Amino acid sequence: MRIAVAGATGNIGTLTVANLERDGHDVVRISRSLGVDLSTGDGLDDALAGVDAVVDASNGPAVDRDETVAYFGGATRNLLAAEERAGVRHHVLLSIVGIERVEGNVHYAGKREQERLVAAGPVPWTIVPATQFHDFAAMVAGWTEQDGASTIAPLLVQPIAPQDVADILTEIATGEPRGRYAHIAGPDTQDLVDMARRTNEARGRSVRLVPTWSGLFGPEMAGNVLLPDEGARIAPTTFEEWLAKEA
Repeated sequence: MRIAVAGATGNIGTLTVANLERDGHDVVRISRSLGVDLSTGDGLDDALAGVDAVVDASNGPAVDRDETVAYFGGATRNLLAAEERAGVRHHVLLSIVGIERVEGNVHYAGKREQERLVAAGPVPWTIVPATQFHDFAAMVAGWTEQDGASTIAPLLVQPIAPQDVADILTEIATGEPRGRYAHIAGPDTQDLVDMARRTNEARGRSVRLVPTWSGLFGPEMAGNVLLPDEGARIAPTTFEEWLAKEA
């Protein structure tokens, strides 16, 4: 199959491209750094010529709510319109578990708009909601790190390995459209603060973590809000197994 991956140079996109090429598929990489811009549509028609399926693992800014929703909306409209012109038969969107339960997070507002457009769009689709990735905690802590200390929200999550996400996206992209797919998650629940501490230790970094509700992650995300629903697809890799590789 000829399969395009939007966000091909990102965390999940890179792994998905590698999977697809390993399996013998003809892969088209879509990324602004490679000359294809979702926000303007530049290069999309050429990139999608002859493409059977598209995996959208792209990301966007999370600055202002209106700006974020406008970015995700514009990029998704451009991508879907180009797919329709090219005769693409399957659009696979990587989304996030729990975005419908959290109103205040600007990134989640953008993802809701993205899901809405895909579900109402002209291309047969599969939406895959994933929990946070195993490297998420240390990344979030890194956003606020200053003078050896970071603030981080005490979220309860059920994280999934990036490679497991890429494996599932590869499987889905090479199959038939499934509509709204089951939540995908890792096997165990974790505390985000503890995850960040253990990841930093595995990487040989010493950072003082200060649990606090602030910024993108407020109290409305506490408790079970970010956990997968019953019937979720549970991926095999534990946080401990992923952490061992980081060390």
